[in-house]
Amino acid sequence: MKRTVLRNLFVFGLIVSGLSLFTSGAEAFGSYCFPLETGEQYVCSFVTVQPQFVRPEAVKDEFVLTQQYGRLADYTNVHREPTRNSEIVRNVGDGFLYVTTQGMFQDEGGEWWYMINLGEFVHYDDLKVAEQSTFRGVEINYQPTRPFGWVVVRDFTPSTAPGAEADERFSKMKRYDFIEVYDAVEADDGWIWYNIGDGRWINQQNVSLVDVDERPEGVGPNDLWTEIDLYEQTLAAYEGDTMVFATLISTGLNRWPTYEGLFQVDSDNRFVETKMGGAEGKVDYYFVEDVPHTMYFDLHNEIALHGAYWHDRFGYKHSHGCVNMPVQDSEWVFNWSTDHNDLDFFVYVWESSPSQYFERYDPIDPFVGA
Repeated sequence: MKRTVLRNLFVFGLIVSGLSLFTSGAEAFGSYCFPLETGEQYVCSFVTVQPQFVRPEAVKDEFVLTQQYGRLADYTNVHREPTRNSEIVRNVGDGFLYVTTQGMFQDEGGEWWYMINLGEFVHYDDLKVAEQSTFRGVEINYQPTRPFGWVVVRDFTPSTAPGAEADERFSKMKRYDFIEVYDAVEADDGWIWYNIGDGRWINQQNVSLVDVDERPEGVGPNDLWTEIDLYEQTLAAYEGDTMVFATLISTGLNRWPTYEGLFQVDSDNRFVETKMGGAEGKVDYYFVEDVPHTMYFDLHNEIALHGAYWHDRFGYKHSHGCVNMPVQDSEWVFNWSTDHNDLDFFVYVWESSPSQYFERYDPIDPFVGA
C-alpha cells in the first residue's frame, strides 16, 4: 500500500520554520518523521536548528565602534593650540605611544592637526591612525562536539592528504577563516595535520584551535570562567561546563610571559577604559591611552584581559604579558562577566598540547583521555 504523509499541528525540534511533506519511504524521512499507529502514515516536520556558531551582534552606539586611536611618531611635539607657532606643552619622547583622537582642526595655513586631549594638539604628520582588527570571535549556542578554530596565516592551499603538497583544485584559505576539525594525524614531516572536511588536510602551523575542556579545580558548576590557551592562543568563555564564546587572543611574548594558573577578576579591577604604560627609559617603553574593557586578573604581575586596538596579530604571542583581544570581543567578555556576576569570575591560564587530538580520534577507543 502506498504510504502517505498527513499534515498536522505537532511541532518537533528547536525552531520550526514550517511543515514539509515527504512522500518517499520512511527511511528517507530521517529523525524528524514519525509513524502514526497504523505504521503506514507518517507525520514530518521541517526543523531549522539554531546555528551552533554565530558572530556576535555589535552593540549599538558603543564607543569601540566609533573611537579613533593613533600612534605618535617618536619625539612628537605636543602644542597648546593647532598651529606650529603655539606653545609646546611637551615632547613625547620615543616608544610605543598610542593616544585617542578627539577631533581634527585646520590652521590658517591649511595644515591639519589632531586634538589628543583638551589643550593638546599634534600635527597630522606626527600621528598614524590605528586600523583596528575586523576579526570577531563566535558565540556558541550549544556545546561543540569537535575542535574548531581559525586560520592564522595569510593565504595557503589545503592538501588532499597529511603531509602532501598543496592541491590547487582547492580554494585558498585566508587568515581568520573558520574551521572545524574531523581528524588529526602526525605526518611523515613531523607535523600534525588536521582534516577539516571536504577532503582537505591542513598543517597545524596554519591554525589556532579551541576544544571543550573540563572545569579546573576550584571553579564551581555555576561559575563563569575563561580559559586562556597559551599554545593555541585562544580564549574560551564558559558558564560552568558549557562553552558560550570563543576567540583568538595574543598573550605575552617569551620575554614577558603570561603566567599559568587560576585567577579571579574582582569588581575593583574592571575598567571600561584605562591607561597602560611600562618600561619607561628602556627600548621597549610604551604608553597606551584608553585601553578598552580591561580586567586585571594576575595582580602580582599586573596582567589583564583587555581589548587591543593597536595590532592585528591575534593567534600569535604579541604582548608584554597581558591577554590582548579584538576590542569588540573584549567588550563581549567584559559585559558577559559583569552581567552574570557582580563580584568576580575566574581566568584559567594553561598551555595545551596538540597531542590531545590523537586521543580524541583514536579509532580503537575514541573516549581514551576524555
